[in-house]
Order: sequence, then C-alpha cells, then structure tokens
Amino acid sequence: MRNDKPNIIVDKTFQYALKVLDFAEKLYEMKRFALADQIIRSGTSIGANVWEVQNAESRADFIHKMKIAAKEGDEQKFWMMLMKFSAHYPDPGSMIEELNEIEKILSSILATSKRNK
Repeated sequence: MRNDKPNIIVDKTFQYALKVLDFAEKLYEMKRFALADQIIRSGTSIGANVWEVQNAESRADFIHKMKIAAKEGDEQKFWMMLMKFSAHYPDPGSMIEELNEIEKILSSILATSKRNK
C-alpha cells in the first residue's frame, strides 16, 4: 500500500525528472535527438524506480529497485558529464549537483536497508 506522506527522495527524483524533460527540450531544439532521448530514459527512470519502490513487496524487492535507481543515476551522470565537457552541447549546470545529492541519498538508503536486512 502506498504511503503518501512526504518523502524526500520521491520528491527530489520527481523534480529532477521534470528538469530533465525541460533540458531535453533544449537538446531537441538543437537537433541533438540521441542524447536527448538518453537523458530522458535514464533521468526519468531514477524517479520511476523510486516511485515504484514505495510499493515494494519485500525488503529484497525494495533493495533491488533502489539499486536500479542508483544505476540509472550513474548512467545519467555519465550523459550529464559528457555534455558538460563537450563544446557542442549545453552545460547542464546545477543538474549535476542535484544528481550528486540524489545519489548520496540513494546510497544512504541502500546502506541502511542492507544493514537492517
């Protein structure tokens, strides 16, 4: 059963996904379709997995889905860093710092979940 009280990681990943969609629009306008598609897939998947884990069937299911969210975060970081250091793409700016914060929270959740297993 979904618990709809405030949840920082759900909120942060949802807000991040919205920013990814806005940033991808800039890439589409620049005709950078492949990278726009990549950042949409990985950037929204972080939040989708965190959202889904709110209905985990077991602790193992919870950990598994959180690991997927963390992996998607790693992939997203790759694409963002690639754009940051490329002369042909816009700098994602503060999105990298937001992603770092999300990754730290996910790591903490995973460490606590594994420790309490």
